[in-house]
Amino acid sequence: MTAASLTPRALYQEVAELLRQRIFNRELTPGSWIDELKLAEEYGISRTPLREALKVLAAEGLVTMKVRRGAYVTEVSERDLTDVYHLLALLESDAASVVATQATEAQLKELQTLHRELEKFVGNREKFFQINERFHMRLLEIADNRWRDQMVADLRKVMKLNRHNSLLKSGRIQESLAEHQAIMNALLARDSTASAQAMQTHFDNGLQAAV
Repeated sequence: MTAASLTPRALYQEVAELLRQRIFNRELTPGSWIDELKLAEEYGISRTPLREALKVLAAEGLVTMKVRRGAYVTEVSERDLTDVYHLLALLESDAASVVATQATEAQLKELQTLHRELEKFVGNREKFFQINERFHMRLLEIADNRWRDQMVADLRKVMKLNRHNSLLKSGRIQESLAEHQAIMNALLARDSTASAQAMQTHFDNGLQAAV
């Protein structure tokens, strides 16, 4: 890919997205050094927009800048994961509580449809992950708090650095699906307390599988 093929938005933003996806796809692995010269040549750009892109990723926690050593893909510690899951549980439990009482019937049907999609892909870890994220992000959209949405989006980027590990535990996908069913049951019952608790349990169990 060359600079000429990139979309019209700011070049450094486009490069940041390209690198973000390479990190999430494990093409750039946690702890690995980011070869700026090689990437600049590969994308057909100068190192200035590349460095600006790395600053964006550093602000998101995906890249760690080391003095006189350059940029590295962030390695997520157990403490990092614990902190991230704790905050996500608080934010998304609150969102689930809101959705239980304020969502329209049509919106709840959207979530139910996504849940049924999850059921279809229990045997496909990558697809399961994609639909799982769509479910969570749609629930947040329905809860409609842009500040919470922004915080969750940033936290989920860090969580994705460890996402493959979280579903490697034997039986974890099936457990996650059962937890989603509990969330859906509580939402459909319009039970805000049970919805929040089911979401909290989902994140508690996810953390145990991830560390």
